[in-house]
Amino acid sequence: MPESDSTTFSRLLPPEIIQMIGRLEFLARSAKEGSINGRHTSPHKGFSVEFAEHRQYVSGDDLRNLDWRVYGKSDRYYIKQFIEETNMRVTILVDASGSMNYTGEASASLSGKEHLSKFDYARYLAAALSYLLIRQQDAVGLVTFDGEIRKYMRPAAKPSQVRAILEELSTTEPGRDTRCADTFHEIAERIPSRGLVIVISDLFDDAEAIKNALHHFRYKNHELVVFHLMAEEEITFPFEKFDDFKCLEVEGRRLNIDPSTIRASYLDRVKAHLKSIELACGQMQADYVPVNTKTPVPEALFSYFSQRKT
Repeated sequence: MPESDSTTFSRLLPPEIIQMIGRLEFLARSAKEGSINGRHTSPHKGFSVEFAEHRQYVSGDDLRNLDWRVYGKSDRYYIKQFIEETNMRVTILVDASGSMNYTGEASASLSGKEHLSKFDYARYLAAALSYLLIRQQDAVGLVTFDGEIRKYMRPAAKPSQVRAILEELSTTEPGRDTRCADTFHEIAERIPSRGLVIVISDLFDDAEAIKNALHHFRYKNHELVVFHLMAEEEITFPFEKFDDFKCLEVEGRRLNIDPSTIRASYLDRVKAHLKSIELACGQMQADYVPVNTKTPVPEALFSYFSQRKT
């Protein structure tokens, strides 16, 4: 049975997150396409707030926009053009692959409940960002994916979109294996216009393929934010006992290993993977946000927004 609206909101938008969101604002760095007046710069020129450039007067132009100072110096008529402000189209990509179902013993909790899996953590991040952006009249859409796109919700700015996104996040469960790169390419082709793309994932895929896929978003003139979720145990590999390690993406697959024999090589590969993604994001001027799931969700949000530069 579907959860009630109040249950969905209280679960994915608890008081500590709502309180945090109330102090935040998300402004786009680059010009965005939009359909209503808002707070982000548009690539189109109109007669709004921020001066853009002059152009020569032509018959039919509004005389109120003439620059009389320029006329006094040049004896020619010029019109002042301004940058329009617009709303922003945002697409939030949430990884719902099997590896996101991992719950570390050091993982954070919310409202005193049990430790969060990486997917639970992603749900809270996506819910908070959706609520924040729609509250400031931006259009937000949601894509959940694993080896393929599982749900594609087109961006909308209406208040009911928050409820629709939260309901989808509430009913989605981590599933199959990961194919981040292929899925990103498909999503990049489906998202219209320039906008903001927010990726929330553990990015368990080939680093080079992921980098190429992220470049696809930038090629389409989207601003990009990557929340790279990892559990503490995945970063430090603290395991000591010889044991079975269960694969979360391939049913029935287990590895019986001695952690001490692979720790060094594992940590080297993880470090190289993280660094590769971080460097790629830096080169394409995307926000790379490494998130350890032991960090409380409100703290992770505050840390990102306090460091973000517009």
